Amino acid sequence: MALLVPGGGCARLAISHPAQVSRRTAVVATLSPPKLDKVDYWVDATSSFFEPDSRPIMLYDGVCNLCNGGVKFVRDNDKNRRIRYEALQSESGKKLLRRSGRAPDDISSVVLVEKDRSYIKSDAVLKIMEYIDLPFPQLAFFLQFVPQFVRDFAYDNIANNRYNIFGRSDSCELYDN
Repeated sequence: MALLVPGGGCARLAISHPAQVSRRTAVVATLSPPKLDKVDYWVDATSSFFEPDSRPIMLYDGVCNLCNGGVKFVRDNDKNRRIRYEALQSESGKKLLRRSGRAPDDISSVVLVEKDRSYIKSDAVLKIMEYIDLPFPQLAFFLQFVPQFVRDFAYDNIANNRYNIFGRSDSCELYDN
C-alpha cells in the first residue's frame, strides 16, 4: 500500500499482521412501531377547525391591549373576512398552539394557523398582511426582504414590553368570526 507524502514523495506501508474480520452479528436494537408525534396528534385533533371553514386562524393575546388593537386593525382592513380570530387563552387557542408545536400556555407571539402550516412572530405578521386589503400585501412583499432575525428582534422587543407600554385588560376580548 502506498501513501502520498507532502512534497511529492511516496511512502510504502506494510501491514505486518493481517486484520481478522469477525462474522458474528448481534442484535443492537429492535424496531418498534412509529409513535405519533405530538404535533401530528394535535394536527389530527384540530383538523375539525378547518373542515367547515378553511380560512386561517389568527391567535392573539386576548388580554393585551396592543394585540386587541391589532385584531381590530386587521378586522377593519379585511373586508372579505379572510381571517378568523381566536384568543391564545381559549381552549381552542391552546389546542391550535399545540398544533403549531408550541406550549399551550405560550402567549409570547401572535400565531397564524393555516390548514397545513403555522407562522409565528414576524412571519405571522407578514402572512396576515398578505390576507388583508391593499396596500398591506405589497408592504409585506417588501418587508420579507428584511432578514428574519432583524424582524424577529424588533418583534420580540415590542412583544416583551407590550404590557408595560400598552397595558393589559382584565378580561379576554373575543371577536366574532
